[in-house]
Amino acid sequence: MHIDKKFSFFLAHVALFVVFFWFGFLKFFGVSPANDLVRELLLVIPIMNMWPFESFIVFLGAVEILIALLMLFPRTTKYGVMILIPHMFTTLLPLFLLPTMVWQQALVPTLAGQYIIKNIVIVALALSVVLEKKSR
Repeated sequence: MHIDKKFSFFLAHVALFVVFFWFGFLKFFGVSPANDLVRELLLVIPIMNMWPFESFIVFLGAVEILIALLMLFPRTTKYGVMILIPHMFTTLLPLFLLPTMVWQQALVPTLAGQYIIKNIVIVALALSVVLEKKSR
């Protein structure tokens, strides 16, 4: 592997760690910008609205920090991706279940919608990290 490729591979791990750790950490203190979105999503999913928001958001933060830690170490990256993928797909649910919060009009996302749509990039980066590891 060329030095530039090694460095970009390292940066990908660090970037995924920073994003998930930071976002998860904010949830522990109730200051995540995603809290309102998560709260509303829990209300529209019948089975989930039985889980109190305060404990769910801490659980979600813990899951995100776990993903962060697993993504930081190359040997555990595949386990991080195994948790990351379903987590990212559930973050897409507001695009369909909470349209007034995520769309200004057809195909024009709100800031919350943009926050969700950028997860496509996170999934692609995580998959490329795992696939690059397998190709070595």
